[in-house]
Amino acid sequence: MKKQYWLVVLFSFVFLTGCMSNLSGQSYSRDEARQVQRVKLGTVLDVQMVQIEGTKSGVGAMAGAAAGGLAGSSVGNNKGSSIAAIAGAVAGGLIGGKGEEAYTRTQGIQLTIELEDGTYISVVQEYDENVDFHSGDSVKLLTSNGVTRVIQ
Repeated sequence: MKKQYWLVVLFSFVFLTGCMSNLSGQSYSRDEARQVQRVKLGTVLDVQMVQIEGTKSGVGAMAGAAAGGLAGSSVGNNKGSSIAAIAGAVAGGLIGGKGEEAYTRTQGIQLTIELEDGTYISVVQEYDENVDFHSGDSVKLLTSNGVTRVIQ
């Protein structure tokens, strides 16, 4: 039974890792490649560090419920193991859902920008330690299909 429990946990970790996406200004999904993007120029007015919440796809909750149910079913016998399995599944689901959100949470950056036409906008994207934005920086805003990224 313990072997099954650890296989579920391992599978869940691998699956969650595969679901993570990169939201930085330098990263593109396969679908975004070779798409026309509108370009606007602007100047950074303010830079704030923010937190981008993690995913809540249900994968963590399902994996946690499965692992908790397996672990609970090994407690007691007959009726007691059924109750423990249900309790383990509920607790595992709650813990797994919170774990997924925490594991996929990322550091973000909020950029307030004045565009060349005098309008102001704000864009949040994943923080990239290789790209350093400062107030006064000239930036390009690339927009395609409702997605905007800021690059230097």
